[in-house]
Amino acid sequence: MPPQEKMPQASGESECEAPVEMQCTAGFANGAFVPDPEDKSEKPAPEEAGKGAFEFDDLLPQIGEFGIYQKILFLMMIPFAFFVAWVYFTQIFITIVPEQHWCWVPELANLTIEERIALAIPRGPDGSLERCQMYDVNFTDVVKNRVPLNTSWPKTPCRSGWEYNYTEVPYASIATEQNWVCENSALPHTATSIFFCGAILGGLVFGWIADRFGRIPALVGTNLVGFVGGIATAFCSTFGTFCVCRFLVGMAFDNCFTMMYILVLEYVGPKWRTFVANMSIAIFFTFAASILPWIAYYLADWRLLCYATSAPLLLAIITPWMVPESARWLVSQGKFDKAIGILKKFQRINRTKVEEETYSKFKASCLKTQKEEEMDKAYTVLDLFKTPRLRKITILLIVMWMAISLVFDGHVRNVGSLGLDIFLTFTIASATEFPADTFLTMVLDVWGRRWLACGSMVLSGIFSLLATTVPYGVPSAALAIMGRFAVNISYNIGLQYAAELLPTVVRAQGVALIHIMGYVASILAPFVVYLANVSVDLPLLILGVLGVVGGILALFLPETLDQELPQTLQDGENFGIGQKIWDFPCIKKKDPEVESVGEFRRAHSRRSSVRASIRGEIRSSMINRASVRSRKSSCIPENQIA
Repeated sequence: MPPQEKMPQASGESECEAPVEMQCTAGFANGAFVPDPEDKSEKPAPEEAGKGAFEFDDLLPQIGEFGIYQKILFLMMIPFAFFVAWVYFTQIFITIVPEQHWCWVPELANLTIEERIALAIPRGPDGSLERCQMYDVNFTDVVKNRVPLNTSWPKTPCRSGWEYNYTEVPYASIATEQNWVCENSALPHTATSIFFCGAILGGLVFGWIADRFGRIPALVGTNLVGFVGGIATAFCSTFGTFCVCRFLVGMAFDNCFTMMYILVLEYVGPKWRTFVANMSIAIFFTFAASILPWIAYYLADWRLLCYATSAPLLLAIITPWMVPESARWLVSQGKFDKAIGILKKFQRINRTKVEEETYSKFKASCLKTQKEEEMDKAYTVLDLFKTPRLRKITILLIVMWMAISLVFDGHVRNVGSLGLDIFLTFTIASATEFPADTFLTMVLDVWGRRWLACGSMVLSGIFSLLATTVPYGVPSAALAIMGRFAVNISYNIGLQYAAELLPTVVRAQGVALIHIMGYVASILAPFVVYLANVSVDLPLLILGVLGVVGGILALFLPETLDQELPQTLQDGENFGIGQKIWDFPCIKKKDPEVESVGEFRRAHSRRSSVRASIRGEIRSSMINRASVRSRKSSCIPENQIA
């Protein structure tokens, strides 16, 4: 989880305000002038040219990019990573229904389970017990007169409820207590869809709170809503009240971790963001998801499980005393002195020394950035659909992300239909997040986005399809888990890809739209999983086809590795022109004339940093507003170079 960032929006890259064909390649980063390799004229001194271009990521190296304070904050992510995993996955275990259940016949209550089943429950063509039918006879007379079983007896739907085999699932869930089976078997899946409806509203509400009141109030608020909804779930006795509570819990989904995730990433230097972004998910989130089934197993009570996974969210109320507010948000609100005060605390704990002149330079740059933010507000998400090429890119991103979200959530919830112990299977499937994130950290900035997104998504589809061709049980489950591993990679790439392809001026709104459409797709995922009641192969077939189609769509998007990210709408329209579908970063020939500039960009602007902060873009246009230099100050038009 899904689980689900854009710290340096363009990670320090810049471009001129001149037309695209006249863009220059000179610029500044961390106070160092990067020359245009084709310009042989005399260059101005960096101090003169770079004046006013000193921003957040220039200050971090002096304060400490991953010092003592950042390491403490990294460890403080642990409880919030646990919260989001439990908010996301707990519903699976409080609505779980044992594979074996059959009609309850009160007239046979004095018989053993084996005798009740043998006398009252028909069997299907494959010899399995009918879950929703019983023989339609007078069982009082049958028992009294010891009438032997006759398989030609008429059948009828269950009349008095159901019995459940609690051997593999050692507790009753709300679904079994309320008998959400047979004609009501869609109710747990409907409740899951309502959970994602809550996630959509939560993203909007807490995004607004984060913009208006700050990241810490949003973080505390979203966790408290999750706490209230989770605890209230334990008191539900009807489907309606259960849906209301799960809607509230859904409002906390993603937000209850994302706000903390962003806060930490904002205070970490660019070269450490890849590690912090990936390892916080790979280690903390994965561990929390992997132990959840065993918490449910040993508590063996769905109400206690609600308490155990919801009560810890109350710890969020101490966050204001433990975690600093976002300095970037404070800057966006004009609270420069307060932001600098927080940065001085980092300096003190990290035992570094920063001159007052440096903070003054940073404050002056913040004032300029604030004005640029006001200019950006003139754009809306509708601008993405006004030009043909940018419209195509946006639509492809939406469709691809919807496919990824549906396939990811479908695999998460389909573990109960794989024919193995759900607790063990869920743990193994969740554990695939760790190698997936680790692998992605190593290869994403080498292989690029497009082919890696395509390959991982198509592999997920192929594994899912192959799972339907092998024997049911261990072989099919193993292939389905490999499909989950592959889609984990796709999911993490997709988080970054949109932030890199959409222009800066509408990036926040565009990524938010794409993310919300992913939630819409996730609403459908429970019903895809429900099709296992028709055929156990149907969910995997659908997930397989969606995986292949979604992967192929990625090939029609431009590659963003080692490219200057688009800032204006025109940049977005022109981005990727000239790229060919078979271009592959690993084997792409490099132009020796621009190699030195390319090396600088790769060192200063790791695109994995963008993935590390795209979640912030989902929440707000100013969350994680970072080191994108204003194009006027960081890129000097050729006619101004002596």
